[in-house]
Amino acid sequence: MQKSIHSKRQEHLRVLLKAARKKAGLTQDELAERMGAYKTFVSKYERGERQLDLIEFLAVAEALRLEPKTLIDQLLRE
Repeated sequence: MQKSIHSKRQEHLRVLLKAARKKAGLTQDELAERMGAYKTFVSKYERGERQLDLIEFLAVAEALRLEPKTLIDQLLRE
């Protein structure tokens, strides 16, 4: 198992989260504000400069008003 910020699965997660943000009509700054995070937080994980831990992933899903399981199911299908 590749444990890397640059794995295909990590890249797919970034794509899913970015698409979900855009579908919600949010900018990176608006999403970060919803989360109470720094403005660069969303930008860095979307560009692959940082990896989300589980708690951060849950916070992103909550801010996007998505069920984490839905995102995980999408990730596992690919």
